Amino acid sequence: MLLKILAIIVFVLLLIGTFVFIARGRSSTIYVERIVPAPIEKVWKLWNDPEAMKKWWGPKDYTAPVIKNDLRVGGTFLLSMKSQKGDVIWNTGAYKEVVPNSKIVSSLSFSDENGKAIPGSEVPVPGNWPDEVTITVEFKEENGKTKIAITEVGIPLIMKFFGALGWQQQLDKFETLL
Repeated sequence: MLLKILAIIVFVLLLIGTFVFIARGRSSTIYVERIVPAPIEKVWKLWNDPEAMKKWWGPKDYTAPVIKNDLRVGGTFLLSMKSQKGDVIWNTGAYKEVVPNSKIVSSLSFSDENGKAIPGSEVPVPGNWPDEVTITVEFKEENGKTKIAITEVGIPLIMKFFGALGWQQQLDKFETLL
């Protein structure tokens, strides 16, 4: 009986190890949406204003002490996320498409504090990261409220759950500004 239990445990551990090995290398897509109780013009302004972004960028228990945002096609941004322990994660990117009150498409990379992109192979976050991911944010007015739909393409599969959770937590923080 003990041998059967040990064999089952070994089998389960091998399955988990195989999943983790595969998930580290595979990329995935995150899709998160939320309907917020505000008109699209207000949502657009708060989404893109650096001072407002400092209040909502980053998951729960993170602050965003530095936000720089040049919202225009070809414009760049620099975003910080500071943990309660004081660790800071930096992201940079460039805007590929900007349709006011409707859509934003941008690249996103990990970076240093000066906005110099860090190669995906050097990112200190689990998974095999590409040098950049693509984020599309779409805004649609629905009966005086605004639907925000976020698609992030290229995130490692192993981080999909945590990435989606991070976006949900950011949207929770964003809603408090409304």
